[in-house]
Amino acid sequence: MTPSANDTLEIRPLAGASETEDCARMMADTDPWLTLGRNYEACLQTVGDQSKEVYVARLGGAVAGFLIINMAGPFAGYIQTVCVHPRRRGQGIGSRLIRWAEERIFRESPNVFMCVSSFNGGAAKLYRRLGYEVVGELKDYVVRGHSEFLLRKSAGPWAEFRQG
Repeated sequence: MTPSANDTLEIRPLAGASETEDCARMMADTDPWLTLGRNYEACLQTVGDQSKEVYVARLGGAVAGFLIINMAGPFAGYIQTVCVHPRRRGQGIGSRLIRWAEERIFRESPNVFMCVSSFNGGAAKLYRRLGYEVVGELKDYVVRGHSEFLLRKSAGPWAEFRQG
């Protein structure tokens, strides 16, 4: 499903139960969440977590993807989830979501963090292309036999950071 020239990608805050359910279903039905053992209920809880910021990407009137950002705690600026609908993958939506999240995060933090699963080679390739570096490995962190790689993209050290 290729977007037409008239389709504009809109990224905005998650709105309502229907979008929450659409995002949770999309997440639960695709990797890496299938391999990580996340069922619909767990995904619904993740998407509905009020302590996080959830943004949806809409294209042609439908949810094409979403992201979840955590702006609290020691890893403020953590992109917890990037999910693109399987029929929309390879169209630049994931890149657009990540760049959008970076703009949001870099207003309040000099660092953007995220994790990628060891079995998720496509996502790891994308994140490297977007300038993320591996800063740590968490072995058997979510599921046995797989690692989560902690990634970071930085605009500089905290001591030099000016919010704006």
